[in-house]
Amino acid sequence: MTSHQSTQTMKPATAAKKLGVYLEATPAEFREGMVSRDELNALQADPPEWLRDLRRNGPHPRPVVAAKLGVSISGLARGGITEPLTTEQIEALKQERPEWLERERATQAEVRKEAARLKQRKAERGTR
Repeated sequence: MTSHQSTQTMKPATAAKKLGVYLEATPAEFREGMVSRDELNALQADPPEWLRDLRRNGPHPRPVVAAKLGVSISGLARGGITEPLTTEQIEALKQERPEWLERERATQAEVRKEAARLKQRKAERGTR
């Protein structure tokens, strides 16, 4: 009996998410086909120009926008940001420092602080 290894594939939306890019901004041939695990690994190891450009300039998907602004995805929504943003738009927001962004950054800092406290507490309990 021989084992047959099937090629693992994923939808373009899944591949775009793993690559950290906005699907609608990718080339048509990427959006219209399936992506194998090997193709994804090749894109990550040696990104083509279109992928480097998307990562550098955007438009970026919400998780990337949130990370670049230092807020949660929910914080983006509360701030009225529902569409992908370019790097230039993200930098403009950082310069403008609107009230909602400052508030959401403070909230995110508190969330991180609390998570660190809980992690520390759990570690202390584990050593007893």
